[in-house]
Amino acid sequence: MAEFILRRILQALLVLFVMTVLVFFGIHVIGNPVDLFASSECTKACLDEIMVNLGLDRPVWQQYLIFLGNLAEGDLGRSFTHGVPAMSLIWERFPATLELAVAALVIALVIGLPLGFYAGLRPDSWISKAIMGLSMIGFSVPIFWIGLIMILTFSVKLGWLPAIGRGDLVTVFGVRVSFLTVDGLRHLAMPAFTLSLLMMSMVIRLTRAGLREVMTSDYIRFARANGVPEYRVLGWHAMKNLLIPIVTVLGMEFGGVIAFAVVTESIFSWPGVGKMLIDAISVLDRPLIVAYLIFVVTMFVLLNLVIDILYSLLDPRVRLGAGAV
Repeated sequence: MAEFILRRILQALLVLFVMTVLVFFGIHVIGNPVDLFASSECTKACLDEIMVNLGLDRPVWQQYLIFLGNLAEGDLGRSFTHGVPAMSLIWERFPATLELAVAALVIALVIGLPLGFYAGLRPDSWISKAIMGLSMIGFSVPIFWIGLIMILTFSVKLGWLPAIGRGDLVTVFGVRVSFLTVDGLRHLAMPAFTLSLLMMSMVIRLTRAGLREVMTSDYIRFARANGVPEYRVLGWHAMKNLLIPIVTVLGMEFGGVIAFAVVTESIFSWPGVGKMLIDAISVLDRPLIVAYLIFVVTMFVLLNLVIDILYSLLDPRVRLGAGAV
């Protein structure tokens, strides 16, 4: 077991190292940030001074070695435009993105599970076919289009919901959240629903497919033969086994939602890390862009590492199979 965990940790560190190389050198290909935020009246000497102050006068490989040294100390550099540590900006904006992602996950489960459950129990009904047809919206329709339609409908035409921002905030354990206020919930509704559509579609389809498979299993037949009430067969025996693949897939999708909420946050001006990334890209704020990408990569690597370890604890065949490779 210890050997399996050590192997996974070493693989995770290798992935992180490779991604730092790709991210750092890739971001240096897209242009010189000094050209964007320096004054048009700045002379050649002025530009050279700015380059020296920002550490951009050195060769790229030297900048990378300095970056690695700082990374080992938990320092991902200072934002060019804000003049503060890049990670402090990310941690400042991350609660807003996390709140949006959690709200989207809750909406996806609350709506997706019952619809998928019904579609699995009544696969031939017209309602089930309509549910499965509508579930394709989350896979096929672009998020930005859905977001714009919702703004035009519920904000511009009907005036029911605000289109931008987080609304009124309250502080809980030092973290500012919006879902605990009525105005905050109104601001959260549209971006959270927009972000939830892909996960909701996945939940519907996974629930339907999983339920149809579970209902033909031996333990369901035995439970029914022993006179277990149908509500208990469905609500306990079927649901307990049905949630395993759903939780597994949504665990990875949740990381993706946090990382790629850029479009939703931009449309609704939600002040999260995705909106911050767009702003950083517009001015080529290299330290902030690199810090965000490294943060996202680390989050995915750690998530995969935790899932691998949990699977090895739940199913010894996983670590035995890995050792045989």
